[in-house]
Amino acid sequence: MKATNYYIYDFMDFDPVLSRHEALWKAYAPTKMEEHDGDILVTMPFQKQLEQDDMAPDTAVAPRIHTLRVRGYEHNILRLFITMNGDGMTDDDEMMDWQVRQVPLHLEDNRIVDACGTLRGALASEPPIKEHWSDLLPPPQPAPLLTFYPDGDTSKPITLSDDHFSPPRYDALPIGFVTAGAPSTATAERATISFKCAPDECFAGTGERFRKMDLSGQTFQLKNQDGQGVNNRRCYKNIPFYLSSRMYGVFYHTSDYCKLSLADHSTRSVQFMCDRATLDVFLIGGATPTDILHGYRSLTGFPAMPPLWSFGIWMSRMTYFSAQEVEDICARLRQEHYPCDVIHLDTGWFRQDWLCEWKFNPERFPDPKAFIHRLAEKGFKVSLWQLPYVAKGAEQLEEAQANHYIGPLLKEQAGEGSNFSALDYAGTIDFTYPEATKWYQGLLRNLLEMGVKCIKTDFGENIHMDAVYHGMTPERLNNLYALLYQKAAYDVTKEVTGEGIVWARAAWAGCQRYPLHWGGDSASSWDGMAGSLRGGLHFGLSGFAFWSHDVPGFHSLPDFMNSPLDEKVYVRWTQMGVFTSHLRYHGTCKREPWHYPEIAPIVKWWWQLRYRLLPYIVAQSQEACAGGKPLLQALILKHPHDRQCWHIDDEYYFGEEFLVCPVMRSDDRRDIYLPEGEWVDFLTGERWEGGRWHYGVETPLDRMPLFVRPGAKIPLYPDDVDSTDEMDLSKQIILEISPQFKGYLR
Repeated sequence: MKATNYYIYDFMDFDPVLSRHEALWKAYAPTKMEEHDGDILVTMPFQKQLEQDDMAPDTAVAPRIHTLRVRGYEHNILRLFITMNGDGMTDDDEMMDWQVRQVPLHLEDNRIVDACGTLRGALASEPPIKEHWSDLLPPPQPAPLLTFYPDGDTSKPITLSDDHFSPPRYDALPIGFVTAGAPSTATAERATISFKCAPDECFAGTGERFRKMDLSGQTFQLKNQDGQGVNNRRCYKNIPFYLSSRMYGVFYHTSDYCKLSLADHSTRSVQFMCDRATLDVFLIGGATPTDILHGYRSLTGFPAMPPLWSFGIWMSRMTYFSAQEVEDICARLRQEHYPCDVIHLDTGWFRQDWLCEWKFNPERFPDPKAFIHRLAEKGFKVSLWQLPYVAKGAEQLEEAQANHYIGPLLKEQAGEGSNFSALDYAGTIDFTYPEATKWYQGLLRNLLEMGVKCIKTDFGENIHMDAVYHGMTPERLNNLYALLYQKAAYDVTKEVTGEGIVWARAAWAGCQRYPLHWGGDSASSWDGMAGSLRGGLHFGLSGFAFWSHDVPGFHSLPDFMNSPLDEKVYVRWTQMGVFTSHLRYHGTCKREPWHYPEIAPIVKWWWQLRYRLLPYIVAQSQEACAGGKPLLQALILKHPHDRQCWHIDDEYYFGEEFLVCPVMRSDDRRDIYLPEGEWVDFLTGERWEGGRWHYGVETPLDRMPLFVRPGAKIPLYPDDVDSTDEMDLSKQIILEISPQFKGYLR
C-alpha cells in the first residue's frame, strides 16, 4: 500500500507492512434495528477497504457483521457499545461506581425514544434500512447516519461523523476497525468512532492537561506517563472524558491506550481510537457543564470528603533526613506562629534515600512512634512518601518475588526495553492480585498504626511493561494502575485512621473517589505556575473535586536542585495556592518561609488568611463532593455561553463566591476579565464593572486581584490559629459583602 496523508495513516496508526497484513474495515448503513430488554440493537455491516489511496470496499471479501447496542440511563446518559473481538459489555470494573438506573428505550420507526416519549436517537430516514445484504456490494446508504440526543435536546445532536473530502477520501470514519494477520485468521486490534463537531465548538477536560482552556485542534495520546513537568504534552493524569461547549460530554469506558482528536485531524470531527477493538462510549447531556460533570460522576463515582486538617498548610521539601531536623522545623513554625497542619517526609526517611522499604531509618529516626506522637501533640499530622515499586536492594524483594507480589519480568534487567523510569526498580507491585494488595496494605498498616495520617502515593503512571501480571496485560493495566494503587492505600488509611486520604500524582477515570491529587513536578517559574493552573482547571473539568500543587514549584532552574528561588514567584504562587483546595510547600531546596526573610511576613499573612477561610473552604468542599463542580472552577462552569471564558485559563472561581486572578508576571501586572455584573475587590472593597477586560492592572506584591459579588456571604474563622486542632468551626462568623463593605484589609 502506498503511503498517503489520508485518514488511515493519519489517525489509525495503520501499518502497511505486508508482514502485518493490516486491513481497515469501515461501517456501512445499518441493516436492522430492534428492541431487546430495553436496549436498542443496531445491526451494522463492516466492509474491508481496498489497499489503495482512495477508500473503496473490497467486494471480494464478505462483510463482517457487528451489533451496536444502545442503552439509556438516568441523568441524560446514553451508552453505545460495540465489539469486534467478542468482548462482553461489563458494568463490573474498578472504573465504574454506578449511581444511575437504566431507562428502557423503545423504537418508533427509526427513532429511539424513552418511556416518556422523549427522542433519544434516530437513524436517517432516507434511504430506509435494507433488511438483507445478500451480495458483497455496499448498501445504498454509505454510512450509518445515527444521531443521538442524550438529554432529548434536538438542538445539540451528537451524530456519527461521515467526514470526507470526496467519498473515497475520508478524514474520519463513523465507526471502523483494523484487523491484522493473514486473511483467514485476521483478528481485530483497534477500533475508532467519530462524532461531528461544529466549526466554533470548544473542548475541555481529558485529565490534568497542561494546555490552554480550549483544546480544539489538538490530539492526545491517552497514555499515562511521568509528565516530567507541567509545560509539555506528557500527562500524569489522562481521563478519557471531554466536555463540549455544545453542552454534552463523552466518557470512553476503557483503560486501554487510546487516542483522542478534538477537531484536529479533521476540524469537522471528534475522533477516538482505542487500541482494543471494543468501543464502550457514554454520551452525557445536560443544560450546564455542572449537569454533565454530575452525570459523569454518577457513572464513575463521587469524590469523598477529605479530613479538616488536610485543608491546612502542608510543609515539605525533598527531603528531610532525620527526626531532629523535622522537629526543629516544626518547633520554629509554632514559635513564629506560621499556621501549619501537616509535615511531609519525602524520599529520605529510609535507611537509604529513595530506597523504599516502608521502614524508618533506625539511626536517624530511632523511635518513630514517639516521634510521630510528639508532633501530634503540637498539632502536626505526618505524611510519608513511598512508591509502588520494589527496589533491587529492598529487604522485601525476595518475599515479593517468591509470592508473585511483583510481576515476574520477562527480561533479566528490570525495566529493560520498557522505557519505565530513570529509577531502577526490580518490579511493580501487582494490584490485580488480591494477595499482593493485602501485602502492600500490611506494609502501610504498620506505619499508620504508628500514627502516620497520610501516604503519598507517588508515581504509578508507568509500570514495568516487560512483566507478567495476574489480572491483565501490562498494556491494559498501565492506565488503570493508578486507580488500583490509590484505592489500596486509601482503603487501608481509612480503615486504620478513620479518615480517607492519599496524596497522589497519577490518575485515571474513577480516581476522583480517592482524593487527593497534586500536579506533579512543576518548575519554580512563571511558566511552571501557569502550566500548573491550566492542569488543575482541566482536571476539575474531568470529574475531580480536589487538586493541589507544589508551592512554589518543585524544581529549580537552571540547576534542578540548587538554583535560588525567585521570591516573587514564591509569593505569587502562595497567593494562588491559598485559593486552591489544598496547599503544600515542596521542592528540591528549602521551602520554609523564614529562609526568605524579605517576603516571609507577606507569606505569613496569606497563610493566616487561608486558615480564616477554612469554614468557607470546608462548606464549598462538601458541596463539591455532592454535585458536579470542583473546588477550583474554570470560568466556563459558571459562564458556558460567554465565548471569552472558553479561552481564559489564568482566572478561576474558588468555590461559588471568589473570582481569583493570580499574578503570573514579574512586573506585578495582569489583564483581568470580569464577567457580566458588578464585582467587589475582596481586599480593598473597590467596586469594578463586569462584562469587560481591565488591562494592565498593577497589583502590589502583597496583594492579589480577588473578587466577590455584592451580597455574597463568606463564612470565616474569627481568630488566628496555629493548626486546625485549635479550631471549633461552630464559632465561624459571616462576612457579608454589603454596600458598607470596605474590604478585608480594613
